[in-house]
Amino acid sequence: MKRIAVFPGSFDPVTKGHENIVRRSAPLFDELVVAIGVNADKKSYFPLDKRVEWLKIVFADLKNIRIDHYHGLTVDYCLKQNANYILRGLRTSADFEFERSVGQVNKMLYPQIENIFMLTRPEHTPINSSIVRDIHRNGGDISLFVPELVSGLIEAWQ
Repeated sequence: MKRIAVFPGSFDPVTKGHENIVRRSAPLFDELVVAIGVNADKKSYFPLDKRVEWLKIVFADLKNIRIDHYHGLTVDYCLKQNANYILRGLRTSADFEFERSVGQVNKMLYPQIENIFMLTRPEHTPINSSIVRDIHRNGGDISLFVPELVSGLIEAWQ
């Protein structure tokens, strides 16, 4: 059986923490789908097409990575992708508590799915997309927090 994992998120924008989780976990799976979950009730800051483009640029060198997007429940998306793993990055204990609850519900909905939690590197612990958006919105330099390959593209986005 092929080891297929889904790494879901908004990636609004992709951060160095996201990049690090994907690069460290890619060797563990035959295929890793970095999937942007589209929530109709949530207004995104960056357009979906830009987020897809930026993810493709960041991970172009990894042959087992696929970039996609979906609507609806992550477990339903995983079923459609024949994925047997959901990958999540953990920065803090609060992240763990939230992800544990979601992971347990996902397991109830799709018993074959396994939740894989990977700790972020210590230097990425304070980074999250909300903070990066706030810095960008207010004209600050986000280059410390986003992948080098897309830093200028994100900063130039209007």
